[in-house]
Amino acid sequence: MLTGLVDFHCHLDLYPDPPAAIAECERLGIYTLTVTTTPKAWPQNQKMAQGTRYVRVALGLHPQLVAERANELALWEKYFPQARYIGEVGLDASPRFYRSLDQQKLVFERILQSCGKGKEKVLSVHSTRVVTAVLDMIERHLPSARRRVVLHWFTGSGAEARRATKVGCYFSVNNEMLQKDRHRSIVAALPLDRILTETDGPFTRRDGRPAKPSDISFTVEELARVRGLEASEIAAAVRMNLRTLLSE
Repeated sequence: MLTGLVDFHCHLDLYPDPPAAIAECERLGIYTLTVTTTPKAWPQNQKMAQGTRYVRVALGLHPQLVAERANELALWEKYFPQARYIGEVGLDASPRFYRSLDQQKLVFERILQSCGKGKEKVLSVHSTRVVTAVLDMIERHLPSARRRVVLHWFTGSGAEARRATKVGCYFSVNNEMLQKDRHRSIVAALPLDRILTETDGPFTRRDGRPAKPSDISFTVEELARVRGLEASEIAAAVRMNLRTLLSE
């Protein structure tokens, strides 16, 4: 049985019973980053995860919510000094959210500028259909010494993956990313020392139900097949990558 697993992007507060979801992560020893979609969720999430060994909470303002919640940026900035982890943040240029892209960029710019000051932060970044712009903004607004950035559910091109690696980014991979040949080939080419694992639960599915952190073992096994390695080797590499990311 695989141990020491990592779910570096999920939404524990969106499960039917968040305290039970947190307790399961603790019981199984799964290092879990639970991201928030709005800063209003930060205080309650912090309270639920207080005293946990394996669960950490990220302060977010999801790009898909910017059109109606941009005014919460001030609240995000209020809580910012309390947070070591930032997420879910970034940009989304898919058809449903493209109209708010300029507004998203203004919000993301402020977030990156904040992360360039004070104590170092670790970011989980959304980049749907707009990887180049995300990387441009990271290079412009986040000094290289402070780039602890993980691109969540990366679906960019091979060239964008190579550029992201040069910029200093990591990539968190979930099981749904490994179900399409194009994405499998990109994941297969990512540097092994830049890969983390995620579920993005409850927005992904496993056996007809929302995926949860305990399902990360399936992602590790599938990733091992893609990379031609043993699952234990992938799990060990992800743990090492996480330690490196947090210690840089």
